[in-house]
Amino acid sequence: MENVTEGTWGALPHRLNEKILETLSDMQFTHMTPVQSATIPLFMKNKDIAAEAITGSGKTLAFLIPLLEILLRREEKLKKAQIGAIIITPTRELAVQIDEVLSCFTKHFPQFSQILLIGGSNPVEDVQKFKEQGGNIIVATPGRLEDMFRRQADGLDLVGCVKTLDVLILDEADRLLDMGFEASLNTILGYLPKQRRTGLFSATQTQELENLVRAGLRNPVRISVKEKGVAATNTQKTPTRLQNYYLICKAHEKLNFLVSFLRQRKQEKHLVFFSTCACVEYYGKAVEALVKNVKVMSIHGKMKHKRNRIFAEFRKLDSGILICTDVMARGIDIPEVNWVLQYDPPSSATAFVHRCGRTARIGHHGSALVFLLPMEESYVEFLSINQKCPMQEMTELTFTQDHLPKLKSLAASDRALFEKGMRAFVSFVQAYAKHECNVIFRVKDLDFASLARGFGLLRMPRMPELRGKDFSDFEPTIINTDFIAYKDKNREKQRQKMLREKKEAVGKTKKNYTKNKSWSKQKARKEKKKKVAMKRKNEEGSDIDDEDVDELLRDTRLLKRLKKASSSTFKTTLE
Repeated sequence: MENVTEGTWGALPHRLNEKILETLSDMQFTHMTPVQSATIPLFMKNKDIAAEAITGSGKTLAFLIPLLEILLRREEKLKKAQIGAIIITPTRELAVQIDEVLSCFTKHFPQFSQILLIGGSNPVEDVQKFKEQGGNIIVATPGRLEDMFRRQADGLDLVGCVKTLDVLILDEADRLLDMGFEASLNTILGYLPKQRRTGLFSATQTQELENLVRAGLRNPVRISVKEKGVAATNTQKTPTRLQNYYLICKAHEKLNFLVSFLRQRKQEKHLVFFSTCACVEYYGKAVEALVKNVKVMSIHGKMKHKRNRIFAEFRKLDSGILICTDVMARGIDIPEVNWVLQYDPPSSATAFVHRCGRTARIGHHGSALVFLLPMEESYVEFLSINQKCPMQEMTELTFTQDHLPKLKSLAASDRALFEKGMRAFVSFVQAYAKHECNVIFRVKDLDFASLARGFGLLRMPRMPELRGKDFSDFEPTIINTDFIAYKDKNREKQRQKMLREKKEAVGKTKKNYTKNKSWSKQKARKEKKKKVAMKRKNEEGSDIDDEDVDELLRDTRLLKRLKKASSSTFKTTLE
């Protein structure tokens, strides 16, 4: 659908419910965005929708409003345990966000109950909550929803509850497939009634997504919405109000540039993206130690119960820094993010676009900066062609202080930070080797010495990727890293206990080994056996090799023992 512009809510062919209009006014949404103008009228006419729109374009309201209108127009009211709508989204943060927006509307409609089903909560408690409160509208992540369908043993018949389903929404559908939820989605779709309205929303279109459209939608209306003023030939996938920058620097300079940038902008709100969970764990501690008087928080996909609390807390902050992985890259709406910083380029070009989309949302201005190594500079041109994403170089950013000595000092004083740094380095190299654009991001071209210095490592870790590499530019610490203690006294006490037990075990093993037979005698015996076998082979022209001889000797010994055992049994029988 082309040439769709903004319009007022009153301009819709079907007038919205007064309470919905009132809620929109309270939320200061006076005009529809293009994706809302294109989608809502069709959805309310009972059409299946496959909508593609750039990130931050207002897709959430584009499906929540028609969803509520369809449920309000039902002839037969939903009972407590009957499900009228399901919204499936890839991450628990996005699910929480959608649930919050939905609750702004449903508080005016007490006849509708809603329930949030996501990982990180107790599934048994979710079952009990559904039994007690119901769930006419479910917001869920795929894994937890699939699990709930299989909890008949707990007395939950979700398969029977979905027979009244009117609307299914798949939000960030392309990401659902990227994260490996295809099997879960197919299972869920198998439980749902065919007579329903389905909306599929994404920022990008892929072949896998096309397969999902064919499987889950019936003759869908396809909508591709561009921003107002964007030429038809331009397929730029980032908001026009977003300023995209890149910075070229060496691996051992990246942290200094990052710290300098964050110190200059303490009153602003920043998202800093890293490639792995281990990097988030490590650099979260590093930034917290090096950038004072500002709230620093960390979040990644391996966190269990803390994720929801951290996400909710950061959203409320006026300023602060969130160190994160791509778990925060899709659909997440954090108010007033000033800068998106990509310390590590993402594994795919589409992920780059989604990361940038956490700022400059729904008409607001924002900026993004990606740090690139000199060998990665061609990535700028690649993004310009592949994603129509224009960028300009940031040349004014400098640093006057080297923070790496302090980081190394912190690692030397706390084993926890030392180990986090080693794990982060290893995980980064492994992630780099799997980069989608491996023509540019070539692990064999990395300057590992410079990289290790940039991580503030005290020594190089042992890993296959480092074999045969030159580390002449890396100077390991003179201290023995085995003696670095944990600051946490209980943890250090446990470590010392394990070291003592290991030492004792090694001592016992050596003692027993020496008592049985010396290593030199064992070696001499093996050599003698080999010589005998070789002599026999040469004399007889046998084709039996050493391994066969050894096996034959073992079989002979076993046979002797069996004969001896048989003889003993025979004697006992006679007696």
